Amino acid sequence: MSEFSSTSTTDVTPLPSDPETVTGHVAPAAVVTEEEEGESFSDIFSAYQRTSDRRSGEEGRQIRGTVVAVNAESVFVDIGFKSEGILPLTAFPAANEPVKQGDTLMVSVKGRDPDGYYGLSLFRVAQPKDWSSLQAAFADGTNIVGTVTAVVKGGLHVDVGVRAFLPASRSGARDAAEMEKLVGQEILCRITKLDVVEEDVVIDRRVVTEEEALKGRDLRFAAMQEGAIVDGTVRSLADYGAFIDLGGIDGLLHVSDMAWSRIGNPSDVLEVGQTVQVKVLKIDPESRRISLGLKQLQPHPWDDVAEKFAVGDRVRGTVTRTAEFGAFVEIAPGIEGLVHLSEMSWSKRIHKATEVLNVGDTVDALILAIGVEDRRISLGLKQALGDPWVEAAERIKVGSVVEGPVVTIMKFGAFVQIAEGVQGLVHISEITAERRLNHPSDVLRVGEVVKAQVLEIDKEKRQLRLSIKQLVPTSLDEFLEEHKTGDPVTGRVVSIENGVARVELGEGIIAQCVLPTLASDTPETPAAQPTVPVDLSAFSSMLKSKWKSGDSPAVLNPSTETKKSEAIKAGQVRSFVLGKIDPTEKSIELVLDK
Repeated sequence: MSEFSSTSTTDVTPLPSDPETVTGHVAPAAVVTEEEEGESFSDIFSAYQRTSDRRSGEEGRQIRGTVVAVNAESVFVDIGFKSEGILPLTAFPAANEPVKQGDTLMVSVKGRDPDGYYGLSLFRVAQPKDWSSLQAAFADGTNIVGTVTAVVKGGLHVDVGVRAFLPASRSGARDAAEMEKLVGQEILCRITKLDVVEEDVVIDRRVVTEEEALKGRDLRFAAMQEGAIVDGTVRSLADYGAFIDLGGIDGLLHVSDMAWSRIGNPSDVLEVGQTVQVKVLKIDPESRRISLGLKQLQPHPWDDVAEKFAVGDRVRGTVTRTAEFGAFVEIAPGIEGLVHLSEMSWSKRIHKATEVLNVGDTVDALILAIGVEDRRISLGLKQALGDPWVEAAERIKVGSVVEGPVVTIMKFGAFVQIAEGVQGLVHISEITAERRLNHPSDVLRVGEVVKAQVLEIDKEKRQLRLSIKQLVPTSLDEFLEEHKTGDPVTGRVVSIENGVARVELGEGIIAQCVLPTLASDTPETPAAQPTVPVDLSAFSSMLKSKWKSGDSPAVLNPSTETKKSEAIKAGQVRSFVLGKIDPTEKSIELVLDK
């Protein structure tokens, strides 16, 4: 009996590495006694083989297990056996959520490893064990499981029950480094070539991964909903936006939906590889396009416009774009106002916004109107420069002399710019006194600098009426400048009406004389008074020459000068005395020299 015990102990010690066997059977076998009749080492070994065979029958069958531990390399799974199963951490796709304790998995048992753990697989397809299984998988186009054993020239060697070749182009790896990482890993593949005689097997992994990715994209797309907020990674940038990877499917984040303010280039906001949170704006099932928004997750800048801005505020902004009707100026992130063409200049008519503003210009403007509901702000550029009419009204008075270039010539007159934003009209009748004009261009040219006298100012209508001819000296101006009250003068009586005689003292010089009462007792109408045969064309020049030279009345022709004692009549040439001169009103009153 002692001999048997010694033999038994020696034989049992090196037996199993199976933790189950050690725990369930080996320890009792080491203390076998004589009382355990009929039980021998062969019985114990048979029991172990039966247990091993029972576990071997589980290989390939799907079992639900629970994750009990995770370390840097492996995942340990409780599969209901006395020993745990083990999975490499690389078996779990990096795109999915990390596996953690308590997760349940469907796994297949592959066998035992040297440490006594059960090797597991996540794949549902068992590895073929013979050529017939390979032929069936090839004929049906089904997927099989293989283990990458080595990197060779042009591809990889994979154990699928026999040695198979996986071309590098069909491995799904992007470079040699990724191919090296596949060694030792289980992969799902499909047989593309099978020659039993030559034992030549070629497999394809890429077609399987692409199909799996396509299924994953379909599921992901079906689960996507408009309005949802999702996380993604910037995959690539373009001029018009960014493509965001949403976990196997791409969405487009247009540049206009990146921020409420205007973005020149997507790279100013995002970079490739950046993780962002976006909102699903629209899903097109037909084209399978997903539109995303980033700014929609931020407060809308118009929500507090009424608190930030008011009509009359002076603001500064940047010109973002121009249009036919004006220019848009961003006065705050996401807040743009329109400067209409009519609000760009006081002095000239603007036909295109680019005559004054260009994209990128920084300008000051005045807020003219705010429409919160319509989300519109009207801006004035010229108002920010100040209203020139306010200054003009204080500086320019009626009768003052102004100077400026002729800016516009019309049929009825010419416009003269006398200050920035202030123009005055010289009517055609106020251009010259020398002759009657058919058109202002007969005398004036655009750009010509002229002087004019202010005749009238209308502040409400913002209009000025000017005269050029008022500044040109006339015969009357010269006469008033050279004479004073009390000077004797000679003139021709033009007409007499209601005791008042109109007397011509020279060309363009008309005075009035209130006649004595005796002269008005026998009034004579102009029609009844005989006309004195005098050369009228030369008479005015003669009078002008007389008062300019200072000659006495005696030099006049006796036929044209009437004696003082005679009654005054129209057509007579009589002597008078200057009674009153008004240079402002340009009026002259005479007294008859008796």
